Amino acid sequence: MTSFNDSPGVIAPPPLIYLSGLAVGIILQWFKPVAFLSEKFAVPLGVALIIISVALVVTAMHAFVKAKTNIDVRKPTTSIVASGPYRFSRNPIYLSMTLLVLGIATWVNTVWILVTLLPILLIIRLGVIAREEAYLTRKFGEDYLQYKVRVRRWI
Repeated sequence: MTSFNDSPGVIAPPPLIYLSGLAVGIILQWFKPVAFLSEKFAVPLGVALIIISVALVVTAMHAFVKAKTNIDVRKPTTSIVASGPYRFSRNPIYLSMTLLVLGIATWVNTVWILVTLLPILLIIRLGVIAREEAYLTRKFGEDYLQYKVRVRRWI
């Protein structure tokens, strides 16, 4: 008899993955500063991205609370969340974290954080999202597969 581990078994908590890449980008900027925007645009654009990121994560977390399921990927999911931003994206919290990193990169005007975002997104896609999708398919079957057909992975 096979046992079912009631969690997706992601490689690391997603905020830690994003934070690690952000830290590497900041360290690289410290050693070799490389700007990519005019100072005139960097702060307002960065702040706007951060505000959008915060609004998105707040609404996504509210949808989890309303559905009475766990936000922590290390804990069991009790339902498919398809309300709020989950009507448009299967991963609005990861989208929010991506926008947050883009906002910080823009605000502090460093190309290095943008460079580190590429491997972050690859790790999130393969080490987190792929595992979550496999877990949700095992747990919810056809209901989750239908949700995947209706809603895009990112936007």
